[in-house]
Amino acid sequence: MTIESRYVDVEGAAAYLGTGVRFIRRLVAERRVVFYKVGGHVRFKVSDLEAYAQAGRVEPIEVRWSGGKAVA
Repeated sequence: MTIESRYVDVEGAAAYLGTGVRFIRRLVAERRVVFYKVGGHVRFKVSDLEAYAQAGRVEPIEVRWSGGKAVA
């Protein structure tokens, strides 16, 4: 029987988001990301990490140039 990993620890969250462990711990301390306490351990749902990443998504804009300057 295999158990699909739906929750990751701090190190797993850092690897998933491509950041350092210290950044993840700061997100937890500032309550900027959804996390779960399991006993004395902090765990994250992968779907919550994905939602956090998508919340910071910035759409590209089309830039036109006029006279050597960018015009929005």
